[in-house]
Amino acid sequence: MVKLIKIPHRMRPPQSRGLSMLEYVERVVSSSTMDELWQMHCDVMASYGFTRLLYGMAASRSRASLGARDDFLILTNIGGGYMDTFINDGLYMHAPMVRWARENAGACSWGWIAENADALTPQEREVVAFNSKHDITAGYSISFVEIGARNIAAIGLIPDPGVSQARTDAIWEEHGRELIAMNNVLHLKILTLPYPNTRKALTKRQREALEWVGEGKTTQDIGVIMGLTPATVEKHLRLAREALDVETTAQAVLKASLQNQIFRIEG
Repeated sequence: MVKLIKIPHRMRPPQSRGLSMLEYVERVVSSSTMDELWQMHCDVMASYGFTRLLYGMAASRSRASLGARDDFLILTNIGGGYMDTFINDGLYMHAPMVRWARENAGACSWGWIAENADALTPQEREVVAFNSKHDITAGYSISFVEIGARNIAAIGLIPDPGVSQARTDAIWEEHGRELIAMNNVLHLKILTLPYPNTRKALTKRQREALEWVGEGKTTQDIGVIMGLTPATVEKHLRLAREALDVETTAQAVLKASLQNQIFRIEG
């Protein structure tokens, strides 16, 4: 069962829509944690009328699927039980806009769903009905340009309940270009921050041992460098593999690197 990272959107006075792109970029660049970054982004998007956000990234996708759910990075401010059902019950696999995001890059109005209603599968229609039940009926999706063959990410921008798709499209007509730019900057910053959704964070020793493996050192070399016995080094590597849910140390180095858990400067 994937751990959902529901970084809460603490209600603050809406920011002025006069926030310049430079000011936004400066705030993104200066953010040092996912919590700080996401809170700021939620505030800014709310000032445009998008009060509910859902960002998702899969780092182990294949041609047939988005990969293991435990490898997802999910950021949202949508409360209640919606996300638990949407993700853990697998509804996301049949969400029309998720299908669109897998096949496209760029931005798309959720009006696409109505325009393609006849082509939706029964499972996709069930997701549309589920969303409607939770007052998630209008919005825009942005699918980011892929940075690797196994990586895919997108964000859904959703207005308040009751706001029509026509009104949402009007907002996009006026501000779509800057919204796309801001969300792309957000995505690029997220790629540099440690994942907050790892099932078990690596310890300092585990990170250090993996980093030395990444540098090409043997278990014996690492033992000398860290002042440990080879058996203790292997214990740290084994625990790191278990924490990352992989079979080999090479996989652990790759996964920890993708999640920005190793080779990083401590704050």
